[in-house]
This record gives sequence, structure tokens and C-alpha cells, in this order.
Amino acid sequence: MAKKAGATQSGTNIQEVKQQNAQAGQGQQFGTEFASETNASEVRKQNQQAESRKSQNTSK
Repeated sequence: MAKKAGATQSGTNIQEVKQQNAQAGQGQQFGTEFASETNASEVRKQNQQAESRKSQNTSK
């Protein structure tokens, strides 16, 4: 089997992979994107409620 220029031995298109990697790198901000939508005080309140329910269940 003849090797195509710009392809790996298994036939992967190197330029296509580089392009996909570049596009994937642009999406790295998703962690901060979701963090900005999180209400920290609401999360703390929910965690506190969960802890109190957990301690009530174990004391029975």
C-alpha cells in the first residue's frame, strides 16, 4: 500500500488532526464559563442541607 503524503502509516490525515486540535484548544475556557454561572452561596447552602440530612440519617 502506497503511503499518502501528509498521512501517518495508519492513514490518519495529519493536517486534519492538527486543525481539530487547534479548534479543541479554543474551547478550553468551558471551566470558567460554567463557574461564572454558579452561585457559590447557593451551593454552600445546599451542601449544608445535605450534611444536616446525612447526620440526621446516621443518628437514627
